[in-house]
Amino acid sequence: MTLDSSRAAALAGTDVLIVGGGIIGCALADRLALAGASVRVCEAGGSASGTTAHGEGNVLVSDKGPGPELELAQFSRGLWPGILERIAERLPEEVVAVEWEPKGGIVVATTDAGAAALDEFARGQRAAGVHCEDLDADRLAEAEPALTRDVTAGVYYPDDAQVQPVGAAAALIGSAVAAGALVETRCAVTGPIVRDGRLIGVRTTKGSRYADVVINAAGPWSGRVSDLLGAPIAVKPRRGDVLITAPMPPTVFHKVYDADYVGAVGSSDAALQASAVVESTRGGPLLLGSSRRQCGFDDRLRPDSLAAIARKALRLYPVLADVAIMRAYGGFRPYVDDHLPVIGPDPRLPGLWHATGHEGAGIGLSVGTAQLLASALTGHAVGVDIAPFAVDRPAVIASHPSQPTTEKVSC
Repeated sequence: MTLDSSRAAALAGTDVLIVGGGIIGCALADRLALAGASVRVCEAGGSASGTTAHGEGNVLVSDKGPGPELELAQFSRGLWPGILERIAERLPEEVVAVEWEPKGGIVVATTDAGAAALDEFARGQRAAGVHCEDLDADRLAEAEPALTRDVTAGVYYPDDAQVQPVGAAAALIGSAVAAGALVETRCAVTGPIVRDGRLIGVRTTKGSRYADVVINAAGPWSGRVSDLLGAPIAVKPRRGDVLITAPMPPTVFHKVYDADYVGAVGSSDAALQASAVVESTRGGPLLLGSSRRQCGFDDRLRPDSLAAIARKALRLYPVLADVAIMRAYGGFRPYVDDHLPVIGPDPRLPGLWHATGHEGAGIGLSVGTAQLLASALTGHAVGVDIAPFAVDRPAVIASHPSQPTTEKVSC
């Protein structure tokens, strides 16, 4: 899907500054540059070096119940193949690095209570238009031979997919640059430039940058950026960890996770939440997740988190007992208390827009978010209502504004 000529004309000549060069910023740059805007991306670190580089590359519909986020996920999932096909026409090598795999997902329960909850969850998703089907023991064993037989229910989601997250971001920003976008790395925001009550640019460590529209797409650091700009939003970091095994022969053929994963993602508990998520990569290693914990920007790997992930992965795949762990990494996800992204204009400061708060779903939701925001900029609807993601909802507007600071922020 592309913006039609009337929408492109509406953005032609518009100067857009995107703060943040992760997957959301890259998707925005691609969409807006193709729509005719003059786009500049300011990234405090290296491109896609923050949250994007520390995720699993999920493009999921299976983990979202009926509601606005699921609608955005379905919309975004429908966009991915066409966008990759478009990029492949101009940048074939970039698309190869994306490693697009529409391999589907399987959600399993290992208790009777879990099976009942999974059945209810899947029925709600089907009513919302999600394609999913129950798997009996024989079909589950055929789909995942190494999976434990101690399973009480399984549901298959054919639309779940996976990308290599940094590769996907590189393809999107490569397409944007080919359309004229500029990218500045090591360029941190230090303050706003306001004229007559309107944001007309930002001060950065590389000088002043002016724009008609400034988009805060700084992921977990969006709260800090919003503080600096004088319009604070309550986006905070939520840490997640991943284990990576040594390369293995083909063992796991779908994204497989325990039904507990949905509860861990949806929980507002600040303490450690862990669930079993197991999936393969093209290079051979398996990715084992996942955990959630609110600990600020503390980037230490914690043994209790890694041990919980390992135990739960072994519960699903006993064959992993003798497999070496090659490394572990953790990253910060942009978290909002009501578990919805923040997308749209900031009513307190004309000229400022936000595209953040996607937590662990940013990879999958990125292209849909970019389309939704681009359409909002031009006043054209795309079939997904932007209102539930509004900036001025109670969970987003900070209770009291923070004082601006000159601290560098990493996007």
